[in-house]
Amino acid sequence: MNDEKKDTSKETAGKKTENKLDRRDFLQGLATAPVLGIFGYALAKEIGYQNAQKAAYEATKEVDPNLPELNVALIGYGGQGEVLLNAMLNIPKLRFRAVCDIWTEYSLRRVVNLLSRYDFEVNGYEDYREMLDTEKDLDAVVIASPDFWHARHTIDCLQAGLNVYCEKEMSNNLEDARQMVLTARETGKLLQIGHQRRSHPRYIHSYEKIIKEADMLGRIVTVNGQWNRSVQEDLTWSDRYAIPNSRLQKYGYGSMQQFRNWRWYKGLGGGPIVDLGSHQLDIYNWFLESRPKSLIASGSTDYYPKETHEWYDTVMVVLEYETERGPAKAYYQTQTTNGSLGYFENFMGIDGTLVISESEAANSGSVYRQPTATPWDEWVQKGYITAPKMQTISAESDALLDVRETMSPDEHEIPIVLRDPYHQPHLENFFNAIRGLEELNCPAEIGYETAVTVLKVNEAIEAGRRLTYNPGEFEV
Repeated sequence: MNDEKKDTSKETAGKKTENKLDRRDFLQGLATAPVLGIFGYALAKEIGYQNAQKAAYEATKEVDPNLPELNVALIGYGGQGEVLLNAMLNIPKLRFRAVCDIWTEYSLRRVVNLLSRYDFEVNGYEDYREMLDTEKDLDAVVIASPDFWHARHTIDCLQAGLNVYCEKEMSNNLEDARQMVLTARETGKLLQIGHQRRSHPRYIHSYEKIIKEADMLGRIVTVNGQWNRSVQEDLTWSDRYAIPNSRLQKYGYGSMQQFRNWRWYKGLGGGPIVDLGSHQLDIYNWFLESRPKSLIASGSTDYYPKETHEWYDTVMVVLEYETERGPAKAYYQTQTTNGSLGYFENFMGIDGTLVISESEAANSGSVYRQPTATPWDEWVQKGYITAPKMQTISAESDALLDVRETMSPDEHEIPIVLRDPYHQPHLENFFNAIRGLEELNCPAEIGYETAVTVLKVNEAIEAGRRLTYNPGEFEV
């Protein structure tokens, strides 16, 4: 087994470069470095998880032998990169060749060690440009770096001839996002944006069967949605594994605090409305088959210190749509001080209501029929929804309805359960599109429309007034 991949350039022939560390370096470094405190706990927990994950991975080998194998690289192994990699390890016929992360002291060592357990001989890189110069047999790159790096990573990878899966948000600014779309068109390579609900079978079923074919909701007039999270402490690090300041500055960070908590800093991330809200505002546009025409928004930092949390921890927004069937208003909130009711989207029409969530916990998907609507027996028989759960008041109850109240509508569950990791169907769609088996569910143009929708929320908060969308803004 050849554990060490040599650089063949004249300047570095026969030796490893400063920024590139191969598999043997990482394994030896991890074996000799003591892991303490939260890192020790995290490692022990990870090993237990990996044992179960390895068993699942072995099952993926029992697949169609004619399915083409794809060579894949990963850029960014923070929290989201780990989530995506765990999902990809459930997908057959992927061969991991390279990983890149600037935190060579910790994250890069961990991911190279992890992939070695699956018998992948991967090279680890600090600088993605060296990875692109060295790795010449890649088919695809999955990008999970911080938002402010997405455009540069994506554009360079596309120009290197690679298909790209890039996490949302496409960019912190629309000009860079526009260049991503144009580069994908110019190179002819695939660019999938990580709005994973676009591939979630429950969301696809709700749109295609419940909203479109059966028209169970009728004209949608109001949308509500939220993503609430409880208070969370900032991410920390061990001084033993701190990134040198010179390297932090090279890649755009002022400190380890910024590196670990980039989502809260202007110029690096976009705050909770971008980090969380873009997933759900994307669904608003999709299910309403429309783009917003105006918005008002309020946001503030009500809990966290503003010195380390430059973006708002609480945001509320009202979007106005003009759909083919008439006007609709969409409300959305995200706040990071209380996790009440978690995250969901609620579409209210004159005939029914759809409550849906990516989560497989409570409120994952139900449809409620208005008392005046035509019965949905046909759609129950077709399996689009389950038989109704009647919500009635007990005969023994002394409760009396006020004249302004009506009986609760009956509840029909959506019989679609996703047992795979949430991101897996979207990644599968990307890799199947490379193989020519499917079309992308969220190509760059759709991701760009969502970026236009979401980035204007922060702009409206800053302006303190109602803003309008120019229809041309959504086009590239």
